[in-house]
Amino acid sequence: MNEVIRAEGLTKVFNKSLVAVDHVSFSVRDGEIFGFLGPNGAGKTTTIKMLTTVLKPTEGRAFVLGYDIVRQAGSVRRVIGVVPQEYTADEDLTGYENIMLCADLYDVPRDIARKRAFELLELVELTRFKDKRVETYSGGMRRRLELACGLINRPKILFLDEPTLGLDVQTRTAIWDYIRMLKEEYEMTIFMTTHYLEEADALCDRIAIIDCGRIVAIDSPSNLKNSLGGDIVTLEIMEKDDVSEVIRSVENVKDVRCEGGVYRIKVESGEVTAPLIIEVLRRKGYTVTKLFLSKPTLDEVYLEYTGRKIRESEESMESFIRHRITMRRAKAR
Repeated sequence: MNEVIRAEGLTKVFNKSLVAVDHVSFSVRDGEIFGFLGPNGAGKTTTIKMLTTVLKPTEGRAFVLGYDIVRQAGSVRRVIGVVPQEYTADEDLTGYENIMLCADLYDVPRDIARKRAFELLELVELTRFKDKRVETYSGGMRRRLELACGLINRPKILFLDEPTLGLDVQTRTAIWDYIRMLKEEYEMTIFMTTHYLEEADALCDRIAIIDCGRIVAIDSPSNLKNSLGGDIVTLEIMEKDDVSEVIRSVENVKDVRCEGGVYRIKVESGEVTAPLIIEVLRRKGYTVTKLFLSKPTLDEVYLEYTGRKIRESEESMESFIRHRITMRRAKAR
């Protein structure tokens, strides 16, 4: 399968010290949905901004459909569509007027643009709202309009930055359907970022897990989950002792980690091995207070490769942002 995007050591450093993207290398195949999975602040949006020529890389290089993102930026822009994380539609204009404005930016002839605008409005189910100002649109309607605007130039590659961020479950599912349709009916290559594990699992043919600006794993969702090599048993005991070695002695236990009194145990045949663990601990005089058996998930994959859950990463980033805001307010006083 042909490569349509190739990144080689792509790096972005802000203010000569903040490394947002750290020498990432990957390729995207023609016709696939390729996902960048990671928490806010991991480097997902910065990577998209470099690939779409909004930011110049500090180091490394990348090619989109064979065009160099720095030396041939104009050619790159002509063959891609972009739906950014932020809402960009003009609220004072109607949905139709916003699409036509995007067509002008891409130099799409007016007669062709009008035809495509009506087709796209029908595609995203906004035809009856085409003459309404965007300020009256719901969040889901705005996201669908952004999608239509990103398709006006008939791109070969569509970049979606957190396409369902902040949407309710029903609207998110509808956006998933649009994304699948673009791939299947239009044979479009889609590069998307997300921090929703279920979204990456449901949509992506392959996923790159990015953490602190670095790619730590790339593969299909199923292969990433299978790479864990077994089921996951999570348990807690009443006593304060560290029983990791006791658990490791049980047959079919492959790995044991303990954080904050919670044991995360990788095993073969969880249904068989979990009772054996309980029995061995009981014979040693320990009392199991909690036990949970789970099949590998992307959350477990993320934990395996980064040492923490993606939601914990989200919380730490939110804490960092709150801290910065507090410090700025303190300085302003």
